[in-house]
Amino acid sequence: MSDMRFLPVNRQAILVELADLQQTLVLLASLQAQPIEGVQELVPAARTILVYFSPQRITAAALVQAIAGRDLQGSVQRSDVLVEIPVRYNGEDLAEVAQILGISPDEVVRRHTGSEWSVAFTGFAPGFAYLSGGDPVFNVPRRATPRTKVPAGAVALAGSFSAVYPQASPGGWQIIGVTDAAMWDLA
Repeated sequence: MSDMRFLPVNRQAILVELADLQQTLVLLASLQAQPIEGVQELVPAARTILVYFSPQRITAAALVQAIAGRDLQGSVQRSDVLVEIPVRYNGEDLAEVAQILGISPDEVVRRHTGSEWSVAFTGFAPGFAYLSGGDPVFNVPRRATPRTKVPAGAVALAGSFSAVYPQASPGGWQIIGVTDAAMWDLA
């Protein structure tokens, strides 16, 4: 069994807390592959999954029991779709990130481009994908003072994640570069 915690949110939602991102992704894959009757939506994050359900079709207690029985061992199959994003590594925090990690700016770029990142989950803003799976050296604190405006296309690091800001917005991640590739387009 695992160390899942279940927290009530409201009459139609529960929050499942997990130990780490790996457990979250394994549970998410399980719930997508073998859906539970009455579950309407799954919203994953780094260590949680928000589960919206229809109380007319399943009780919260039955839902908790069904989720608690899921196996969290194993790994998640990565997509075989590879998307390459061209990046100009001229971010205003690149030198500071290198200093934090104790490597050169060129080495930060080499390790960032040498990693195959996967979308772990989305959030914060439409099209904002939290990318995991980078070089283990990447564990970068957020900025002490967030910026009031980060430009669209900013490529950034925070914790072990990387991301591309899909639109101009406030943000506290360390900016290492920029891309012209669109991350979010309703059309």
